[in-house]
Formats: sequence, C-alpha cells, structure tokens
Amino acid sequence: MKEKKIIGKREIISILDLDLYDLDAKVDTGADSNALHCDNIVIENDMVHFCLLDEVHESYHGKRMSLPLYKVKKVKSSNGEIQLRPSIKVSVEFMGKKYKSIISLTNRADMKFPMLIGRRFMQERFLVDVSKEYMSKEIKKETK
Repeated sequence: MKEKKIIGKREIISILDLDLYDLDAKVDTGADSNALHCDNIVIENDMVHFCLLDEVHESYHGKRMSLPLYKVKKVKSSNGEIQLRPSIKVSVEFMGKKYKSIISLTNRADMKFPMLIGRRFMQERFLVDVSKEYMSKEIKKETK
C-alpha cells in the first residue's frame, strides 16, 4: 500500500491552468469535492466563464476566466441546500506534486477560504491531521 502524506486543516494549493498560485485552502473531510470561490458564473457553448474572488491576492481578485465546462452537477452545500454547480478539470500543484482535479465553481462569499479541498481529491493520497496547518509550506521549503 502506498504511504499517504499528512496534511493539515489548512493548506496551500496552486491551480496551474488558471495561473493561480499559493491559494489558501480549507481541507474539508465533510465536503465531497473541491470548490473554488468565484462569481458571475456563465455557461456558454460548453465553456464556463467566471470571475475569481480572492481579496488576499489582488492580482486574482476580479480576474475573468474561461475554461471548458467539465460537467454540471448537483452539490449539497454546507447549509444543506442542493445547488447545480459547473465544474472544471484542471491541473493543480499540491504538496509538491501535480495532479488532475475536478473543481466546482461557486460563490463562497460567506466563507473564509477561496478554495475548499474535498474528500475525493484526498482519497488514497493524504491523511488529515487537524492539529496541523500548512504542511505544504514545509514541502516548498524542502524543494528550494
């Protein structure tokens, strides 16, 4: 069996296909999938257009993006409401490695972190130690 890396309750992730680097992310074992905070989400001709929202990183805040639509799926939000959310399939860098990931797009205005890392992405790869944070920063230091 492959050894799983330990991650904390908060980590750093980069979405390479969007040129988004070092986003703060909440690791959420209660969430099924990854989610990215954005607004003005429009689906047109198998493309999804959206506006990134991340006030911490000024260069990302308000940036308009377009990517091929991967799928529209039903997602139960943290308040129990069922939403239809578009998702994209992108390359991410996390804990020193590159992965393909499906990320749903949603307005997370009431949430503290612009990115949520869910169970499917972590499954078979990582174990979460809730007493730790930003283990990914340690890996970045080691690779420099």
